[in-house]
Amino acid sequence: MSVAATAGPDILSEEFAADPYRAYRVMREQHPLIWHEATQSYVISRYADVERAFKDPVFTSHNYDWQLEPVHGRTILQMDGREHSTHRNLVAPAFRGRDLMAKFLPVIEQNSRDLVDAFRRDGRVDLVDQYATRFPINVIVDMLGLPKSDHEHFHRWYSSIMAFLSNLSGDEQVMADGIRTKEEFEAYLLPIIRERRESPGEDLLSTLCSAEIDGVRMTDEEIKAFCSLLLTAGGETTDKAIASLMRNLVANPDQLEAVRADHSLIAAAFAETLRFSPPVHMIMRQPAEDVELSGGVVEAGKTVTCLIGAANRDPAKYADPDSFNLLRTDLDLGRAYTAGANHTAFCLGRHFCVGAMLAKTELDTGIAHLLDAMRDIRFDGAAPPEHGVFTRAPSSLLLTFTPA
Repeated sequence: MSVAATAGPDILSEEFAADPYRAYRVMREQHPLIWHEATQSYVISRYADVERAFKDPVFTSHNYDWQLEPVHGRTILQMDGREHSTHRNLVAPAFRGRDLMAKFLPVIEQNSRDLVDAFRRDGRVDLVDQYATRFPINVIVDMLGLPKSDHEHFHRWYSSIMAFLSNLSGDEQVMADGIRTKEEFEAYLLPIIRERRESPGEDLLSTLCSAEIDGVRMTDEEIKAFCSLLLTAGGETTDKAIASLMRNLVANPDQLEAVRADHSLIAAAFAETLRFSPPVHMIMRQPAEDVELSGGVVEAGKTVTCLIGAANRDPAKYADPDSFNLLRTDLDLGRAYTAGANHTAFCLGRHFCVGAMLAKTELDTGIAHLLDAMRDIRFDGAAPPEHGVFTRAPSSLLLTFTPA
């Protein structure tokens, strides 16, 4: 049977925005399948259902035709079958361990050091404003070989596109701003892509322009769309992951000191942050045929809102799921940054985030730099709340510290 009417918590309510985790518990236990009229989507919250929506081929990403294409153009996320595998293989090598470390680790390290050096002697920092929101965007701009003088343009475009993607309520002004940003980004980047085809360098944009598999190369529009997607997907996840990871560590001083003493634990702290307080809380899918999930049947072609934030705290999957514990044994650290992960923060299966290793490398580098620069880190006041529904993290993270 299908779900006939709306039931359970409303993902657009003020109560949900204030504390989604309480709502997630109610959803998992009492309303695992909700028809949400305002977003015209089914909402699922149990780990098993979200995992299936990400892995089962019956679930498509055709929802991105209306969700992403207006601001990005047609991206790799909208492709299926051979087209998807070919385009993924065109871009993936630049984000794998060997190439990533050899070509772009120095870019990552330098951007992190520059930002840390700007506040390391102050004894006080808003880590969101002065570091987290800037670090990943600056890295992406530099990886693409674009002028540092354009960093601020990218921050503005990034903010506008993310507002569009997070616009679950359908605000018309936000939609219009997003469309205008797409036009501005195209006017900026397409001429540069044409120049790199003629005179390639060692940067990521040149790599994308020259990549070829079985005679297939990306078009100018496809490269532009991928760069737009990288700007938001790569920027947003890393931005919010840094803020949430540092908040989680400062809120748990024993774990903070364990990571300070052993930087190899940063990867575990990041993986646990992805589970406990993921940067992205919901991703949509669309089944090609009727599918039975916990609580009922989802009809073919309907949108399914997969609640990552709920799935990652499902007690059927994790022990004591509402506690942050970087040493937990039910999170597979060996696969935490692969398509076989047993958390859902980077999606799973064929559409697993191609930039997962880039994010991990940025977190490994950035958190190490921050901990090396700051001692006796404390909240400047109360622990900051999280903000956001589609994506979520502290909007400000005021910390005091002793300069190292």
